Amino acid sequence: MASQDWFDKDFYKVLGVKKDVTPAELKKTYRKLARQYHPDSNAGDAKAEAKFKELSEAYSVLNDPEQRKEYDAVRAMGSGARFTAPGSGGPNGGFDDVFGGMFGGGARGTSSSYQQADFEDILGGVFGRGGYGQPTGGYRGFGGPTPGRDVTASTTIDFLTAIQGDTVTLQTADGRTIKVKIPAGVSDGQKIKLRGKGSPSPDGGAAGDLVLSVTVRKHPVFERDGLNLRVNVPVTFVEATLGATIEVPTLGGDPVRLRVAPGTPSGRVLRVKGRGVTTSKGTGDLLAVVQVAVPSHLNSDAREALERFHELEPKENPRDDLIARARG
Repeated sequence: MASQDWFDKDFYKVLGVKKDVTPAELKKTYRKLARQYHPDSNAGDAKAEAKFKELSEAYSVLNDPEQRKEYDAVRAMGSGARFTAPGSGGPNGGFDDVFGGMFGGGARGTSSSYQQADFEDILGGVFGRGGYGQPTGGYRGFGGPTPGRDVTASTTIDFLTAIQGDTVTLQTADGRTIKVKIPAGVSDGQKIKLRGKGSPSPDGGAAGDLVLSVTVRKHPVFERDGLNLRVNVPVTFVEATLGATIEVPTLGGDPVRLRVAPGTPSGRVLRVKGRGVTTSKGTGDLLAVVQVAVPSHLNSDAREALERFHELEPKENPRDDLIARARG
């Protein structure tokens, strides 16, 4: 910012404070106004953004003791001063007339180092190397408040919690306790970003975000398959051969009854609509995978009956097709 702007702009008025405002009062006032006009809180509001830049510009000068001293000295010269080329004899005097007394230069018309220097170089040295004294950093280079740091955390939740969603309590590395809403349908390894739950800003800006990594414990029965849930359901040889109605468990609810058609092979999938995972993207199904259970122990009567069945069953080798396909 060129020093001419310091003549024209009343930074105390911009921030609504008195000229003898203390650093603590200045900081408190700025934080309140910065939160009110910050672009993150006024998306698309050009007036609010312009006001925020104006506040940041004023605070960056008044919050710096050296710049505030120089600003007060410049303002004390009067708002009517203007710059003209050195030695031009204009009505308002040259650059060295204005700054000679402040920085050790001579009166107008005398030889001084300022008359030999480039205008931008002089202002860079006097007001900081931000380009005509323009403060650097902050929102779009206008010295706004610094956002807080993002922090990471991890949590392990039960399978049912991941599917149905819940609110859990976490403790951050800095000792803070926060409540986190786990959305329904979160998957193992998924990351959840929680706005404003990170480290606070050191100077009144927006807090950082919390990036939470979720680990989901395995379930002893159910397995996630996208939005679907899979469950292996054992059936007896007789049930698979002759057909039967069986009960199948559901996650967090009562069992449902499914019909197993006669001749159902192991591995066939029976579908229960709408009993899977529900998210904003939709609702999945429950997939019951039939597994034919082979008895490990037979008494003599059962063995005899099975041998008679073997004599009567069709003389087909179920592996003939497999062997043929393997041979090409």
